[in-house]
Amino acid sequence: MSKYFNLFHWLRLTPLLLAACTLGPDYRRPASTVSKQFKELKGWTQAQPRDHELSGQWWELFADPYLNGLERQVTVANQTIAQAEAQYRQAQALVQTARSAYFPTLNATATANRFRAAGGQNLVVSGVRNLFGGALSVAWEPDLWGRVRRQVEASTSTAQANAATLQALKLSTQAALAQNYFQLRALDAQIKLLNDTVTAYQKTLAIIQNRYNAGVVAKADVVQAQTQLESTRAQGLDLGIQRSQLEHAIALLVGKTPAQLTIAAGPPSKTVPSVPLYLPSQLLERRPDIAAAERLTAAANAQIGVARAAYFPRLNLATTDGTQANDVNNLFTTAANYWALGPAALALPLLDGGSRSAQVTAAVNNHQAAAAAYRQAVLVGFQEVEDGLSALRILAQEIDVQNKAVASARQAVELTVNQYKAGTVSYVNVMTAQANALSNEQTAVDLQGQRLTASVQLIKALGGGWQTAALPKANQVDGDTAWTRFLPCQLPCKTYP
Repeated sequence: MSKYFNLFHWLRLTPLLLAACTLGPDYRRPASTVSKQFKELKGWTQAQPRDHELSGQWWELFADPYLNGLERQVTVANQTIAQAEAQYRQAQALVQTARSAYFPTLNATATANRFRAAGGQNLVVSGVRNLFGGALSVAWEPDLWGRVRRQVEASTSTAQANAATLQALKLSTQAALAQNYFQLRALDAQIKLLNDTVTAYQKTLAIIQNRYNAGVVAKADVVQAQTQLESTRAQGLDLGIQRSQLEHAIALLVGKTPAQLTIAAGPPSKTVPSVPLYLPSQLLERRPDIAAAERLTAAANAQIGVARAAYFPRLNLATTDGTQANDVNNLFTTAANYWALGPAALALPLLDGGSRSAQVTAAVNNHQAAAAAYRQAVLVGFQEVEDGLSALRILAQEIDVQNKAVASARQAVELTVNQYKAGTVSYVNVMTAQANALSNEQTAVDLQGQRLTASVQLIKALGGGWQTAALPKANQVDGDTAWTRFLPCQLPCKTYP
């Protein structure tokens, strides 16, 4: 019984040693500028029914089944997200590494020696000798000044920042896919418009050719009509390049090669949702990138305590219990047993050339930099929301005006064609009116696409339905904490990809 008492005697001091102080400042979230209301909220129509929460599957607001199918593939197959998930698991493992310093280390050793002592010495037994031994040793460094506690705090906050960064990457990737998709659909509408225009120009060319054959119009009218037709056809072909590139970009976002994804041409979404808003003060709790910056600030704050703890002495405790004998058969007898209480070492730094002071200064400045990055993230968040609100408000006004311009341009074409048939104007006037009408219709299609992408940008700026409550808690962030992780044999026994 005394054997085990001696082995774990030092551990009886645990409650007293764990009650030691924790150096470094306790964390407080840095103050940041938060406006009372959004500047660009003027004239904003709130979603009805008044729902102040965005769904995690926010893309369903656009009521596009094909987009829904693409978005579901993002978190499953996107390799950038897979990389971020692995980095988060790495951060979880680092939390476990930091927490392991709370516990003593237990080592088992077995030794076997065969030797011959040097001659000329007064030895009880001369000649060749055997010596066998086995021992259990325990070593522990109590966390007197909170160095380990602050390191655990820093690792925990860093892991939470990684979790928030992962969510920010998912949101950014989902938003990029939606924006690329809406741009692709806008190009589909542009291509359809140009193809319809080419069909109309072909009919016009046929009429002019007949009139030329009848001697009613000059050859110049035929040449001008042919030029207009081929120029419009070339515009449609040119848009195919942009469409292909957007399709390839979407394939990359869903984790496929371009050859594995073909998106058939289709009409653009007509649903421009009313994005639910909430108070500006809630933005800090909704954006994962802001949450990540805040958690990195907390980690930097904890590192100040780690650096300050280096000024104070470190206490190392150890004890050993083992057996030693000349014969293996006698190895486990009472007479072969020995124990050692110690060594107990207290190391106090006296002179280090300013290294510890520099480390504290670096930690303080790193915290100040992290706090500034957090405040900047908050400002950028408000900027992006304001950008989204103003873009949607102005685009809605611009679309109304542009639709009127399209109607006027179509009427102008009709009037000019009638004048040309009456012989009062040349075909140049018709071409000018038709080109103006086509340009206005292209602008109208483009504005509708911009409105859809601006809606996506606003949803992303608002956090896409995420909130800080989804972050893992401090007691959960280390992931799998099964007791088998305390065993060194787990690594060689486990198969890894």
